[in-house]
Amino acid sequence: MLNGKRICVVLPAYNAVDTLEKTYKEIPFDIVDDVVLVDDASNDKTSQKAKEIGINHVIRHEENRGYGGNQKSCYKKALDLNADIIVMLHPDYQYTPKLIHAMTSVIANEVYPVTIGSRILGKGAIKGGMPLYKYFANRVLTLTQNILMKQKLSEYHSGYRAFSAEIFSKIDIEKNSDDFVFDNQMISQIFYAGYEIGEITCPTKYFEEASSINFSRSVTYGLGVLKVSLLYRLCKWKLIKPNYLILKS
Repeated sequence: MLNGKRICVVLPAYNAVDTLEKTYKEIPFDIVDDVVLVDDASNDKTSQKAKEIGINHVIRHEENRGYGGNQKSCYKKALDLNADIIVMLHPDYQYTPKLIHAMTSVIANEVYPVTIGSRILGKGAIKGGMPLYKYFANRVLTLTQNILMKQKLSEYHSGYRAFSAEIFSKIDIEKNSDDFVFDNQMISQIFYAGYEIGEITCPTKYFEEASSINFSRSVTYGLGVLKVSLLYRLCKWKLIKPNYLILKS
């Protein structure tokens, strides 16, 4: 716990057997109470490895539900475990678990209800080997999103995030996509519900085992992200209201 807040780390996993143990060993268990791994029908022995290294809460999808579908299972289980703070950490070792202290302290001390580990603050992205086309796309998309959503995040596309459990009482993530655009829909929901998001500089690593999407999927993702931001702006103008932006009462 941290400041009396129960902390759960969730690991949305897919073919992560080669990097899972390295990621798990760096989790700071002096403050982390639970770890949940959801294996999205991996083709390797991710679930078996998770149990071998001591992860108590392992869920395996028998059919692949997608990145967003994986996260839905992650957050549901964390809330069932009565977590006060939920940290979403990719088990591919692209993001360092050593930042969990910093990310959760922001929430535990009630500075922000959500924290994102940003690869763009500082030089983390380029130094860590992010391909230049992805870096350029990240910057263009983030600028466009900030304009449409009237925010000032350094990036919307990091997979390293921490949430106060409180936000799940207001937003309905089950209405979001099961694909990669889930992350941006969730940010849209958080802002629409009136919450603010803090950011922490985060180094990152790009290597063969790190998860990534190919160029064509990246284009599809980028178009989806722009659609989410445009729908957010239209909703704020009261011209349209996407189902996922209807808040819980």
